[in-house]
Amino acid sequence: MELYLKVQPWTRYVSVFLILSATLDTGSAVTHYSIPEEMTVGSVVANLAADLGLDVKTLNKRKMRLDIIANKKYLDVNKETGELFIVEKIDREYLCTTKTTCYLKMEVILENPLRIFNIELEMLDINDNAPQFRREAIHLDISESTSAGERFSLSNAVDPDVGINSVKTYYLSESQHFNIELQTGRDGSKFADLILKKALDREELAIHDLILTAVDGGVPTRSGTASIFVRVLDTNDNAPQFDKETYNINVMENSPIGALVVKLNATDLDEGSNSDILYSYSLYTSEKTQNTFSLNENSGEITVKELINYEDFRMYDMDVIATDQGGNPLSGQCKLHILVTDMNDNHPEISIKSFQSPIKENVAIDTVIAVVSVSDKDSGGNGVVDLHIPKNLPFALRKSSDNFYELVVSEPLDREKVPEYDITFTVTDRGSPPLYDNETMTLELLDVNDNVPQFPQLFYTIPVTENNAPGALLSSLTAFDPDLHENQYLVYFIIEKEIVNTSMSMLFSINPENGNLYALKTFDYEIENEFIFHIEARDSGVPPLSSNVTVHIIIVDQNDNTPVIVSPWRAHGSVVEEKIPRSTDKGSLVSKVIAIDTDSVQNSRITYQFLQVTDATLFSLDQYNGEIRTMRMFSYRDPRHQRLVVIAKDNGEPALSATVTIKLSTVETAVKAYSDMTEVPLEYDIFSDLNLYLVIGLGSVSFLLLITILVTCVLKCQKPKPSKAAPPCRNSVISERNSTIADSTLVSNDAYWYSMFLAETRKGKLVVRQPVPKGSRYIVSSIPRSTGLTETSDSAASTLQVRSF
Repeated sequence: MELYLKVQPWTRYVSVFLILSATLDTGSAVTHYSIPEEMTVGSVVANLAADLGLDVKTLNKRKMRLDIIANKKYLDVNKETGELFIVEKIDREYLCTTKTTCYLKMEVILENPLRIFNIELEMLDINDNAPQFRREAIHLDISESTSAGERFSLSNAVDPDVGINSVKTYYLSESQHFNIELQTGRDGSKFADLILKKALDREELAIHDLILTAVDGGVPTRSGTASIFVRVLDTNDNAPQFDKETYNINVMENSPIGALVVKLNATDLDEGSNSDILYSYSLYTSEKTQNTFSLNENSGEITVKELINYEDFRMYDMDVIATDQGGNPLSGQCKLHILVTDMNDNHPEISIKSFQSPIKENVAIDTVIAVVSVSDKDSGGNGVVDLHIPKNLPFALRKSSDNFYELVVSEPLDREKVPEYDITFTVTDRGSPPLYDNETMTLELLDVNDNVPQFPQLFYTIPVTENNAPGALLSSLTAFDPDLHENQYLVYFIIEKEIVNTSMSMLFSINPENGNLYALKTFDYEIENEFIFHIEARDSGVPPLSSNVTVHIIIVDQNDNTPVIVSPWRAHGSVVEEKIPRSTDKGSLVSKVIAIDTDSVQNSRITYQFLQVTDATLFSLDQYNGEIRTMRMFSYRDPRHQRLVVIAKDNGEPALSATVTIKLSTVETAVKAYSDMTEVPLEYDIFSDLNLYLVIGLGSVSFLLLITILVTCVLKCQKPKPSKAAPPCRNSVISERNSTIADSTLVSNDAYWYSMFLAETRKGKLVVRQPVPKGSRYIVSSIPRSTGLTETSDSAASTLQVRSF
């Protein structure tokens, strides 16, 4: 840094003068130096050795030192060179706070000989400080009523520098309302006054923000700023103003008390009490209006004060005044036109003038049932009404005149489907929102006899097990009639039908009140297995209606007949004696057991088994056709007499059975006549002993059956309703034997036999599997067939010959 050293000329002369006269007076000379402040540390101020005339070589020996009077040590002397240099930066404003000139006094002391030199160092000011305001923000309150040209004092800026480096002038930021004027104090300081050049308006701008700048005269110049905040004080110079001058408002009639009609808003550009507004009615507002509507003086809200009725007043006019609270209060005014909107506040009314109930269900279409009138006290659309009934009803509304309607039948009625109707009349006006009223009437239908009794089924099949107890309940045939009262009461009948001169009412009975069907007798499947007749159900209406149903009684067979063994023929007891050649081959037919069961289906199926047998290895029994055959040839060890006990069992539940004992005796010679007889035609067969026994047995049974029929007829004649003819007995089997009928022929009266087996002997076999007309007798004869030891009844069927007579 370049040092700035300024030595005044006169000082130089003084310094020189003091040096020259040093020998005369050591303390009387003063050396003066001038330097700028803020010089850099180490800068040389002056060469004291040269200026004071000292030998540089002796400075160290003479202990040269520097004392600064009443100040800190800012400078020092180099003892080697005799130069005065800066030890610490010197701030003139710090040393000389209030003085315009600033000197730093010091002494240079040398010893041997002692000498003291007075040094005076002047600190020259440099522009190192900017102007500063005592307050960074200056606040002024100026009323908007202040006239132009008014002057306001401002705080001045302070600059520690002196002379030209101090404050020189002030500048104000651009403003259309303010300006400044410079002033100079007695001490030469500069300050500024704020001048109002244009009247203020708070409503236009409430606060003015200005910048005041102070500038010094240094090079380069330095400046400082302060903010000026001018708050414009309000005066009551603005009257309140409403948003609108005229308000058109619609309000519904019957609005609830306290309902808001409108909220008025008046604004005042002033502030404080000058902008506080109170609302009030003007003198031109009617008393009725003021009683109907309430005005809140603080908020400006107009609310409903009492019930509004459109029919009384349709429009309300009012004037409202807004007044501020300034010292000289100002006010504004507006007009309100309140239009009352009509409300649909009257419900329509229904009046039933005429209503017919009950009515018959067969009433004619378009019959008038009721007359209804409707009304509504409202007017316009609110007074126009419409009448409705539910759409799913068989009725219609027909307008007869103004506000009068007729309710007529539009569809056929059926009491059995809907016994009564709840008819709701609903009347609705055309207001918004619409109002309605309703009234419900109940229409009851009277029954007419228009429904025939109905059975759940068209055809009843009733199974009845034979041997039933007389009077047993067979079934309940209940019909249903949807009509009411006497039209619903049913009586049941059996439609008469004769079967073999027997009336159905003698076999069955029905309860006329509940339709329970009973059997009057015990049924035998072997005599009759089914009955078909009709039952009629008739109501008690006028005229009565009826329907009938077909009843099919099926007699179910029971296993109530024991199998009867018809072959081999037994004259007495259950033992049959047969003879067989001892030379009989293996597989030869020894005998055939045939049993007859008069039951049906499963109950008549016969199976055969050995109950006892002398030698189980010698004979076999076919369980289905009853054939007994040899399983091997006889040996000399076999007993001569063989005893076979065969049981014939049916397939019923429980099973019934019959047994036969066959005693076989072996003979040494074969009976040749057997083979010869099989070759003789059926018509010329010789009458055998077996057939004789068979005919005698059948004759005995037929005689017993005849006696039974006669006894039964006598008993029937003693009853109140005797039967016209006794049914034939099924159990009669007659066996006849003569010269024209073969050995193996059966004659029977039973037309209901489905199977009958006749003994197959060595001469022939007979099978019967079809009936002949009732009341006839049929003869089944066996036709000879070729015999073989290996044939069975399943492999070779016999030929049938049937003759009726």
